[in-house]
Amino acid sequence: MLDLLTGFIVELRSAGLPVSLTENLDAMLAVKVIPIEDRQAFKYALGATLVKSNAHWKAFETVFEVYFSLRNPDLMGTDGEMSDIDIEELAQRMRMGGQQQANQQGGAMDSMTPQELAEMLYKALLNADQAMMRAIARQAVSRFSGMEPGRPVGGTYYLYRTLRNLDLDGMLERLMEESRQQVGGELTPLEERLEKDEFESRINQMRQEIEAEIRRRLVADRGVEAMARTLRKPLPEDVDFMHATREEMVSLRKAIYPLTRKLAVRLARKRRHGRKGPLDFRNTVRHSLSYGGVPADPKFKFPRPAKPEIMVIADISGSVAAFARFTLQLVYAISGQFSKVRSFVFIDGIDEVTKFFEGIEDITEAVHRVNTEADVIWVDGHSDYGHAFEVFWSKWGKEISPKTTVLLLGDARNNYHASQAWVVKEMRKKARHVYWLNPEPKSYWDTGDSILSEYSSHTDGAWECRNLRQLERFVENLD
Repeated sequence: MLDLLTGFIVELRSAGLPVSLTENLDAMLAVKVIPIEDRQAFKYALGATLVKSNAHWKAFETVFEVYFSLRNPDLMGTDGEMSDIDIEELAQRMRMGGQQQANQQGGAMDSMTPQELAEMLYKALLNADQAMMRAIARQAVSRFSGMEPGRPVGGTYYLYRTLRNLDLDGMLERLMEESRQQVGGELTPLEERLEKDEFESRINQMRQEIEAEIRRRLVADRGVEAMARTLRKPLPEDVDFMHATREEMVSLRKAIYPLTRKLAVRLARKRRHGRKGPLDFRNTVRHSLSYGGVPADPKFKFPRPAKPEIMVIADISGSVAAFARFTLQLVYAISGQFSKVRSFVFIDGIDEVTKFFEGIEDITEAVHRVNTEADVIWVDGHSDYGHAFEVFWSKWGKEISPKTTVLLLGDARNNYHASQAWVVKEMRKKARHVYWLNPEPKSYWDTGDSILSEYSSHTDGAWECRNLRQLERFVENLD
């Protein structure tokens, strides 16, 4: 059992979860005081001790379902604890006998026609019979998934084939019709909603049973470590802005809000701790009288620095648009730490979009307005940093002050137009700081039509910001 948990924790770390030695020990202690035969209790005991962030729960759940998918009653000792079977030996046993065991458990179903199996599934869903649902899931995977040992196909393919043959959507309609017949007529809108929610929950449970059965068979065939690597996905804070899927975009939006709160607190604390000014000689001498003239308690002047202003100038063309969108959301979410936040977006033209963020509660709505209403096309809609910077300088350059921090967001791919890097140089002369944030890997900088070095040489630094973790690291250094 100890070796199994150790391997599980190693896999969590490989997936990116920050599991410390103390948390490792806490997990070991937790499993001693829970009924280990209770899979849910076992799962949540490990989750409570090993997962620090809600954003990491899905990654934990994936690793857990893979790593402990081979647990079954035959592997439990008489005292209710896991027997000391090496995981590789277990996998070998499952490869050789797993299918036979499944057939024995569901032997009575082997002779059923598809129509008879569908009828049994209908009754199991109608009565919420979980044991029967598990048995049907095993039988459905055996019949419909087309799984073959050693076949390099992902679980999603097998899941699709199984669900297509079961027709769970049609099953929902049949269940709802049964509910209407039981009351002798139509359901009220509330009853309709409640019944539908209940049946959808049961169907979702059936789908999860099928996924679990497919996962068990894949682990038995390929091994725990191989399956864990196959299913491993980056944590939300490590997802690349430029290549995020639709599902990953949703996770990013959920992860950005707790991140903004944390960064706002850090910025405020940094300012408080950085307020100690020069020695106040007179005050120190005055207080030294209570120590017999010894300046044992030096006093300092506490300046009251004004909150800095921030100007964001973001390229929203093409693939960098996702990066600009998340950066604008982050900056506005921590805008309380700045006296003024102004935003400008450009492609080959440039426009100020600060007004879109004023008096709104949903930042996503403001970003949508930026993408649809901002006047950022000058000629052909291809990036022209030089022209955009020139227009910015002529219209708004005089408004940069020693309190202003300028953030330039983009990949600096200028389509071989003139760079007009002198604008960034002039910004740096007037501003408190000028930073460049680039969503491309450093190895891509200054390749092709990228001219980042022409700009970054006039800034206080260029930062690689491809994901939320790197963006957080940058904001921690912002003042």
